[in-house]
Parts: sequence; structure tokens; C-alpha cells
Amino acid sequence: MSDTNGFPTKLFWVDLEMTGLDPKHDVILEVAAEITDFDFNPVASYEAHVHQDRDYVIERMNMQPWWNDYPENRDEFIQKLADGKPSEVVEQELVTLLTEHFQGEPAILAGNSIHNDRNFIKQWWPTLDTKLHYRMLDVTSFKILMQGKYGVEFEKKKAHRAFDDIHESIAELRDYLGRLSR
Repeated sequence: MSDTNGFPTKLFWVDLEMTGLDPKHDVILEVAAEITDFDFNPVASYEAHVHQDRDYVIERMNMQPWWNDYPENRDEFIQKLADGKPSEVVEQELVTLLTEHFQGEPAILAGNSIHNDRNFIKQWWPTLDTKLHYRMLDVTSFKILMQGKYGVEFEKKKAHRAFDDIHESIAELRDYLGRLSR
């Protein structure tokens, strides 16, 4: 784990696309990571499809209601998984990215409903998990506050693509912070 006493200067935004929400039975399909400063300027980014068994993915995905409305050609997406990188390689590339850019400072995981992504990281990429700080920045916490206290709803596209989802999460947090600073 990174230094728990230092102040962070960057955020490690991560979004995972999975076959479902249970890290014991579901698998990671796609990952995107973006490192930003606290003004949300990009420092580095990463994106990969994770190689998975085609039949298992189809079986698990057919259980998901949103899969019927998937925004791109489903066969094309499944082929990207067949051509994807082994999970161990993806984990090592993420660890290398994190190590290179955080160099001992707290690597704060950020994103929307990031707790569930963290559960998948713990299950499937334990080496990466040990490199992350125990604190996380969850945009969903801001969403709950803004909806409940101010009646604000941020409109998202729900692309179900990892990199698009990160950019939407950053835009959502930026919107909330802008409203709060007025």
C-alpha cells in the first residue's frame, strides 16, 4: 500500500466492465484507467480488453438486462475479449502505470460506485489492490448528496464502455463541485 500520511496530488480513475456484479462468479471484461491531477487534467491513461472464455461471457452476459441494449455490436465486443490480453498481463500493466506515476504517494482509487470495482480488483488483481490506498473517491457519494439535498440529477449516457464511463464520472464530479462552489 502507498504512503498513508502524504497528501495525494493525483487520482487513479478506474472503470471496469464485468459480466455481472459478483466478483466470485463474474469476471472483468474491460478496464480503463486514467490518472488525473485534482483539476482533472489527464496525466496518463490505459485501456484493455481482458481475455475471457467466449461461452462463459455469453452465458453470464445474457443474464444482464442491460446487455440487450448494449450500444455496440455484441459479437464485435465478444471478439475483442477473445483477442484480449490475459488478466495477469493487464494487472501487471496497471501496476506498472500506477508505480510510475504515483511513486510512493497515496494512489487514491476514483470513480462511480468504485467500491464494487475495488471488490473485483481484490478478487482478480490482488497485486494491484495492495498498491492502492485504502481511501477511495466515489462520485456516487456526491450523486447521493446532490440528489437528496439539492434535487440535482446529472444526465449520463450509460455507454457501458470503461473509458467513456471514466470521462462521464469526471464530468459528473466536475459538475457537482462547480455547483457547490457557487
